[in-house]
Amino acid sequence: MPAASLASSTAPAVFLQGWAMGAGLILAIGAQNALVLRQGLKREHVGAVVAVCTLSDWLLIALGVFGLGALIQGSPLLLEVFRLGGAAFLLGYALLAAKRAWRPAAGLQAAGATASLGATVSAAFAFTYLNPHVYLDTVVLLGGLGARQPPELRAAFAAGAGVASAMWFSLLGFGAAAAAPRLQSAHTWRVIDALVAALMAGLGLQLLLQPL
Repeated sequence: MPAASLASSTAPAVFLQGWAMGAGLILAIGAQNALVLRQGLKREHVGAVVAVCTLSDWLLIALGVFGLGALIQGSPLLLEVFRLGGAAFLLGYALLAAKRAWRPAAGLQAAGATASLGATVSAAFAFTYLNPHVYLDTVVLLGGLGARQPPELRAAFAAGAGVASAMWFSLLGFGAAAAAPRLQSAHTWRVIDALVAALMAGLGLQLLLQPL
């Protein structure tokens, strides 16, 4: 069978493999997912945050599939910069979330003051590009799996992983927004912020204590 015909016949299977691997990695609750969830529950700039996270994932997946993953793995200095910078960022955000959880407020005020679109989008970029776990999941792990595919099938793998990313972030953000009216109590928001603080602190300490 000609190579083009073989690639055409196997592309759907590779697409599904990329979707499954992408879904498996992205479902783990991490710093980026916590931000999308929180913005959805606040019903604040949800579409912008979902778009930033989704498009960033697409970019990083494509870069990983087409070669950046191997470059990052081969640079101890780059990995160390990611590790220390990401740890500082996550621990700082953990302190802010812990402060919100500790301080009593009413209703959605417990989520903190309303942020501007620019500040929210900046936070989404920070949680994406300053978080080493995003690079490990999308560029190194997922990208490395895609890079093992024949050159003519790598785009199908990346597309499948990208669709999984878009589905997950949309479900997380807009699903949380739909559920928000049931979560309008100060106690609920204090629990959410306490969990976010614990998650961010755990991820930050993991980066400090364990080399990438």
